[in-house]
Amino acid sequence: MNTLILTLNTLFQIYDFLIIAYCIASWIPPRNPNGWWSDIVAVLKRLVEPYLNIFRRFIPTAAGLDFSPIIAIVVLNLVQALLVSVLSRIAY
Repeated sequence: MNTLILTLNTLFQIYDFLIIAYCIASWIPPRNPNGWWSDIVAVLKRLVEPYLNIFRRFIPTAAGLDFSPIIAIVVLNLVQALLVSVLSRIAY
C-alpha cells in the first residue's frame, strides 16, 4: 500500500510540475513556429488544458491574468491530500 501512496504522490507532483511548466512556457514566444519548442508547448497544452479549462469556466481573467492554474494546483493538492489520507487509513 505504501508503494501505491508513493506512486500516487509522485504522479500528482509530476502533474503539478506540468501545469507550472505550461504556464512558464506560454510566456516564452517560439523563435521558430515549427521548432522543438513549439512541439513541447503543444504536448504540455494537450496534457494540461483539459484540466485548466474546468476552472476557466468559473474563474474569469482579471486584468489579463489567468488565475485558473493557481486554483487548479490548489485543488489538485487538496485531492492528493484527501486520497493519501484515505489510502493511509485503509492501509492501517
